[in-house]
Amino acid sequence: MLYVVLFFLLFSLLLYVLLGGADFGAGIVELFSSAKNREQTKDTIYRVMGPIWEANHIWLIIMLVILWVAFPAYFNIMIIYLHIPLTLVLLGITLRGVAFVFRHYDAVVDGSQFWYNWLFRIGSFVTPVFLGMSFGTLIGGKIIITEDYENYGFYDLFMQHWLNIFSLLVGLFYAALCAFLASTLLIGEADGKARKHYVKNSAFFTSVLVGLGFILISFGYFNNVKFIKDFIHNPVSLACVALSGVLLIPLWKAIKKEYRIASRYLAISQVILILFAALYAHFPYIIITSDKEVSLLENLAPDATISNLAIMLLIGGFIILPGLFHLMRSFNMIKVLEKPQKNNSK
Repeated sequence: MLYVVLFFLLFSLLLYVLLGGADFGAGIVELFSSAKNREQTKDTIYRVMGPIWEANHIWLIIMLVILWVAFPAYFNIMIIYLHIPLTLVLLGITLRGVAFVFRHYDAVVDGSQFWYNWLFRIGSFVTPVFLGMSFGTLIGGKIIITEDYENYGFYDLFMQHWLNIFSLLVGLFYAALCAFLASTLLIGEADGKARKHYVKNSAFFTSVLVGLGFILISFGYFNNVKFIKDFIHNPVSLACVALSGVLLIPLWKAIKKEYRIASRYLAISQVILILFAALYAHFPYIIITSDKEVSLLENLAPDATISNLAIMLLIGGFIILPGLFHLMRSFNMIKVLEKPQKNNSK
């Protein structure tokens, strides 16, 4: 039953990175669009995200519930030592969600639209940055776990491990990954000049992602970050990174030729390879503190709790997943049916 729980944990993580990442990335693409393209991008984002945006964060909730119930020791460390960045993440998710709704449904069109737009754009950027910084904190090796609070200040225990260059680089890398995903997925959601705009965005964010990845690995290596050194010396992780690099060639060609399906599958494959390479290098020791490594599989919940959780996840999976995929497919079908009507009207 433990493997069932682990599967749902990792599967939820993957879906949140893909779907939630594309959700955040859409706002980042809008943020970095030129003034003349922002309105077009805004309309495209609402048409694509509108029906399903609320469902994206269900995967984050599932992950937190699984960690809380099945891996309490691991969850305890996260909640105590990452409570500041995680609070900022929740605040960002809430504010950008409110802005996303009100900028479309506010009956009064006045100066408040300016604030709705910028709150959505800035929230879409800083939220994945703090999410990435939280992960960078877990693997950065700077968390101080101690009961001797008298010899440490608040900054030492709750700030320094996430407020540093390495964590910031991880945060920026994840934000770039979100923008890369969104801009690539949006290629197939527009026509004409708008599509060429997303093609340029996708190529730009692909380059930013590659550049930040190189800087992140170089910084971690030269600053003796254990996770990065273990990552570099792991043959499977290196093979995944190498394959990811090779796939950049067909991805760039697909983006340049505006191939909707090929570019999407290649972009998703890139994300899966990057995520697998990062987790495989150090699993299950995803938390690295200043003096030890903490395994996800240490101090598990009782077997009965694991079994009951696994059963509930299986039941929930059979209920939620078909409905979610049907939702996505339904709206995709609607868009496909709408296109001939638009073409005929011309």
